[in-house]
Amino acid sequence: FKRQRSSFTLGLSKLNQLYRAVILDAAAHPHHKGAIQSPTNEMTLHNPTCGDTVNLQLKVTDGKISDIGFTGDGCTISQASASMMTDAVSGKTIAEALKMAKIFSDEAIGKQHDEADLALLGDAQTLTSIMQFPARIKCATLAWWALTRALENDQKAGGTNND
Repeated sequence: FKRQRSSFTLGLSKLNQLYRAVILDAAAHPHHKGAIQSPTNEMTLHNPTCGDTVNLQLKVTDGKISDIGFTGDGCTISQASASMMTDAVSGKTIAEALKMAKIFSDEAIGKQHDEADLALLGDAQTLTSIMQFPARIKCATLAWWALTRALENDQKAGGTNND
């Protein structure tokens, strides 16, 4: 049993290293970083605890996210999360993106989802491992909260963004 447990521990260590590598790469080479042309939805959120700021811009066309970008500054986790989130929701409907944001936020507070739901998050599901560090949860969820607020504002307005 000791040998099997040691092998399991080594496997988890390698998995954690892989997760770290994915997160570091996403922060160092963020996708969709920068302002977009003619956004229909925008939300800026600031985490006063650590100073992270995310300004999320979306263009919603025919009920789908046709363009997305973010600006702002923050820690590696917040920047990686914003990059992964923009990759995951690009081209999705508002309902799909809101579902994904809910899954991510649920995971942050310890509500678990099945593998099929987590797979919807793409690379962003690697960030759910960060949730074991409570001080980092706000960093990981900041961009997802900005997405939710930006899209909920669109729904409250009657979903008029149909360019």
